[in-house]
Amino acid sequence: MSRVIAYLVRFAVILFGYIVASLAASAFLNVLFLASLGYAPEHAHPTATASLYFSIPFVALFIAYFAFMPAAIVILISEILSRRDWLFYALAGGIVAAVFLGFVHQNADINFDVTDPRAIAAVIGCGMVGGIFYWLSAGRWAGSWWQAATSPERSGS
Repeated sequence: MSRVIAYLVRFAVILFGYIVASLAASAFLNVLFLASLGYAPEHAHPTATASLYFSIPFVALFIAYFAFMPAAIVILISEILSRRDWLFYALAGGIVAAVFLGFVHQNADINFDVTDPRAIAAVIGCGMVGGIFYWLSAGRWAGSWWQAATSPERSGS
């Protein structure tokens, strides 16, 4: 019974980490977008900052939706291999973003395709930021449930 609880807790931590990663990638994308328009923190109008309270979670929904399958595969691999280093998650986030871009290029209509090199770099950078934030919130303990389930039980130390 304790293994089932450990698995459920780890699943909840993974879900929390995925939500944090989606929000971080969305926030980074919003900041890049505002910077590309020439907005600086000292020029920010109160309505611009108030709009971020809506746009960051809204864009995070799209990020979480489009990145789900490649991210689930990466998370599964990281849990099985017990990868706990930040660089793995940063590179994996970039790969997840690149897979998304490849999928969009193959299947989307011409108006949705991302072809500008700066936009491609921004999307991959957002994936890397999401990967780092996943590592901060859930990845540092990857495979802990796996090791606990396979290690022999210690009794009365």
